[in-house]
Amino acid sequence: MNIVLYEPEIPANTGNIGRTCVATGTTLHLIEPMGFKLDEKSVKRAGLDYWDDLDVRTYIDFEDFLNKNPNAIIFMATTKAENTYADVTYPGDAYIMFGKESAGIPEDILIKYPETCIRIPMNETIRSLNLSNSAAIILYEALRQNAFNNMQLKGQLRDHQW
Repeated sequence: MNIVLYEPEIPANTGNIGRTCVATGTTLHLIEPMGFKLDEKSVKRAGLDYWDDLDVRTYIDFEDFLNKNPNAIIFMATTKAENTYADVTYPGDAYIMFGKESAGIPEDILIKYPETCIRIPMNETIRSLNLSNSAAIILYEALRQNAFNNMQLKGQLRDHQW
């Protein structure tokens, strides 16, 4: 799986998403410009000591991302979509893209992907969820649909085996 952040602005969100990516074997793609530098303490603090294990790739802009990932099937997370994130089928190599915290994904990009625009249902009294929460919600649905491929599925209590 792949998570794509379009012009992320808040380092803690990117750090949290990076930690989720490490936990799930997901690649993190970051499209510039970003509102911070990747070496900032706040990014690494949110990602804890997992940041060095993260497969993270950066791009100078959306066109650069498309050029370097020409066969990407991109699901665009937006409050403007008709389909929910649970209405679609995610291939095992899906790219799930999120926009910057203050503005989302630009509409001139969204209109090119009407079939793969997805939303998280929520009350109409709120604009959006936190970016790192949204990424986790949608990523785990995509992983569930793919049988949590290559992930540990069972835990164990000290004195009990399931």
